[in-house]
Amino acid sequence: MNHEFYMHAALEEARLAEAIGEVPIGAVIVHEGEIIGRGHNLRESNQDPTAHAEIIAIKQAAGQIGGWRLNHCSLYVTLEPCPMCAGAILQSRIQQVIYGTPDPKAGCAGTLMNLLDDERFNHQTEVVTNVLKEECSAILTNFFRSLRTKKKLLKQQSKQQNPTGP
Repeated sequence: MNHEFYMHAALEEARLAEAIGEVPIGAVIVHEGEIIGRGHNLRESNQDPTAHAEIIAIKQAAGQIGGWRLNHCSLYVTLEPCPMCAGAILQSRIQQVIYGTPDPKAGCAGTLMNLLDDERFNHQTEVVTNVLKEECSAILTNFFRSLRTKKKLLKQQSKQQNPTGP
């Protein structure tokens, strides 16, 4: 399986999220070489804390297959899954997760912990890391840099409009 090809598809999803002001994280689910689920972050748009790229892609893939077991599927995601998404991955029996860049704040596929490989669960998921890491990391870094710059400019504009003096 060409990991880079499918990670590029996940990056396309991340760009869709970015275009609407969402944190640019994208995911695709592949079954027998075909993308059967796509998702990108919609937490802000939907005001839904569960509207992560992985969850959206899992729901779409399950609908496509007609069942919740995604046994022979691979999930490609631009950022390492969080605890909630790792749980959904286990519950849906996804065979393999391939992620782009680690998440030092919430990564549960190896960075903070590896829920996907914990033998106490009745299912484990193989993990492949750092596929197109630079591209996946850059889209997030640039998004947050731009967000900080915008906030800084708004703060400066606010100070100019409402100067406090002696």
